[in-house]
Amino acid sequence: MEAFAIVLYYSNMRSAAPAIRIYNLFGESGDLPDVVHCETIASRSVLHDWTLAVHRHARLHQVLLIERGGGEATLDGRVVPLKPMQVVNVPVGHVHGFRFVPDTQGWVLTIAAEILDEALLAAEGLRGALARSAVVRGTPQIRATMKQIFAEHAARDFGRAHVLRALSSAMIGLVARALTSESGGAGTVESSLFRRFEALLEQHHLERWSVADYAEALAVTPTHLNRITRAATGDTASHLILNRLIREARRNLVYTNLPVSTIAYTLGFEDPAYFSRVYAAATGVSPRAFRAQLHGEET
Repeated sequence: MEAFAIVLYYSNMRSAAPAIRIYNLFGESGDLPDVVHCETIASRSVLHDWTLAVHRHARLHQVLLIERGGGEATLDGRVVPLKPMQVVNVPVGHVHGFRFVPDTQGWVLTIAAEILDEALLAAEGLRGALARSAVVRGTPQIRATMKQIFAEHAARDFGRAHVLRALSSAMIGLVARALTSESGGAGTVESSLFRRFEALLEQHHLERWSVADYAEALAVTPTHLNRITRAATGDTASHLILNRLIREARRNLVYTNLPVSTIAYTLGFEDPAYFSRVYAAATGVSPRAFRAQLHGEET
């Protein structure tokens, strides 16, 4: 629970290199045990001449806060200027890159998608707001919370993980509030439909519902549901369904001692071998290998 392998991890799950690189800051075996990862903007940017090429994080959500300096962010193809006291929200899977002015100061908070699953309740609607990559004005409260998180992360005091979960939950709530405030609220029919899809996904992901099942429950066509999820997250409904299932599998692999076969049955798979193939295709490593890596074992 105490240490991250703080390295850039390049995941190449296909034989050909993808057009957009997929990075995992902590390594496939180390991105779950701690609550968050904290680093300054300068610590990584200075190593790359203050420019980070476009990439995406498969299972990580990031929040950046600019303290001094600035530059520009590329968010899903849009180039947005960065100024002091601005917050950058980068949802899971969104393509992003940065070009900072030399000596820019600020913070980067990275949260695993599994941690967000624990913190976000579908009925509250925060996930829909946080699913949008954007640059918004920061607040003194966001800055103070960010500094608290960094101080707690650097310390090793009793109750550290609990405090970090609480502070991270507060941070994502404050960022969601800022995003909603600047977008004029999230009361459109489309955002309401996406929130209902999220709620259904939380209720039925263990039942292995298909896109058609969710579309029928929402009284829309599968095509329209895909349009809604793409607008909200940049991803298809089927991929969101798979990601939710994989996150549930990873939590079970990390936080329980259940055999892989039992986890497979719990997730609705009739064949544990098929579950292992699906998991490996989605993450680049088999369930057994992932669990072995967590415990520092040979595979």
